[in-house]
Amino acid sequence: MPFAENPLAETNPLTARFRSFRHTQTPRAGRTLARWAAGLGLIVLAAGFLPWTQNIRSTGVLTTLRPQDRPQTVPSVIAGRIARWRVSEGQLVKKGDTLVDIAEIKEKYFDPQLVERTREQLDAKVGSLQENRAKDKALQLQQEALRNALRVSLDKARNYVEQSRLKVNSDEADLRAVRNDFIIAQRQQERQEELYRQGLKSLTELEQRRLKFQEATAKLQSAENKLASSRQQLTNAQLELTSLAAEYQDKLAKSESDRRSVTGYQFDTEGQIAKMRNELANLSIRSAFYQITAPQDGYVVRALKEGLGEIVKEGEPIVTVMPNAPQLAAELYVKPMDIPLLSVGRKVRLQFDGWPALVFSGWPGTSFGTFGGVVAVIDNIDSQGQYRVLVTPDPEQEPWPKPLRVGSGVYGWALLDDVPIWYELWRQLNGFPPNFVANPNAALAKSGKGAGKADKSASADADEDDAK
Repeated sequence: MPFAENPLAETNPLTARFRSFRHTQTPRAGRTLARWAAGLGLIVLAAGFLPWTQNIRSTGVLTTLRPQDRPQTVPSVIAGRIARWRVSEGQLVKKGDTLVDIAEIKEKYFDPQLVERTREQLDAKVGSLQENRAKDKALQLQQEALRNALRVSLDKARNYVEQSRLKVNSDEADLRAVRNDFIIAQRQQERQEELYRQGLKSLTELEQRRLKFQEATAKLQSAENKLASSRQQLTNAQLELTSLAAEYQDKLAKSESDRRSVTGYQFDTEGQIAKMRNELANLSIRSAFYQITAPQDGYVVRALKEGLGEIVKEGEPIVTVMPNAPQLAAELYVKPMDIPLLSVGRKVRLQFDGWPALVFSGWPGTSFGTFGGVVAVIDNIDSQGQYRVLVTPDPEQEPWPKPLRVGSGVYGWALLDDVPIWYELWRQLNGFPPNFVANPNAALAKSGKGAGKADKSASADADEDDAK
């Protein structure tokens, strides 16, 4: 069978001298495949220069930004016995609603009227203190009366001493006068005796003179006795003045001792009253712990104690409550090599588990079903080789879906600089970190509008699904 000649071989001066080449022919399918391969190569080469947004990828779970919004266990403040359950799991409760009733198990608090009886004891103690204060006031008045009586008695005693002294002076003057009369009477009697011996006076006159001398002697003795009595009276008055001060000082000391005893009793009673008030306050507060109440609005997630009559210890948890309106935050974990590229306020795109999404991490403007976030917290220490980052909803973007629950998975990526695709492939193959961006919002300046439109459409679809 003759071979068909190749017309191109005769026109080409390089192949014209080869006979076999003139009888060959290139297949049409090969030429088509070469054209497609060349076109795809050009497309791939051109795509290598397309922009690609670098990002830091991480995974985590949904949590809350505020500690009070996280699930919390409600403990029993006192030891007791479960008497009654007032809620069931999954029930919505308000702040202050009773969850469980606790019965007392300590014999010290068995008396149901313990608070009232303690209050009665306190009232009785307060009444005793008031009466004691009245006694103290009476003792003060008694001391004041004793001091006044002491002043009056001392004045009276001093007057009596002065009166006795004046009487002694008067008796001394009388004694001097009587002694003079006695001397005169004695001399007259001696002269009368002399005259009688001389016969100049009669015996009758001598006897009369002797009688007068006896009278003068009696008056002298009486004056001396009176003076001695006055002096003794003065001495007694002085002694009475001295003993009066000691007597009243003893009475005042005894009254002061009684008053100090009363004051000491008052202080002791006031201490007992303070202790009883403390005990009464503790009992009143303890009585409020017999009902375990919800610390805030939320749902009863799980009962950690079952049945009735079960004993719980002090501080032992009984139920778990989840707040009904928590402020959600995405808890992401980032590698240590990427943590220097993050900062508080950086924009983040998030994808939630169970939420339909179509994600192109390098082209955030074409993503569907993602939501915006802002880095709020970056831990200063690592957790099992990674750093924790808390991301809150971006107020400038669409809100997060309402059906989200704490604990569900989340996937996020922080947008960085725009680089060519070939550079990103080269960086990934060599394990280099992304480029550092000084302005964290610069990476979203161009892609924010596209991503916002796509995510708003996703939110609209989600709202329609919720409405259905």
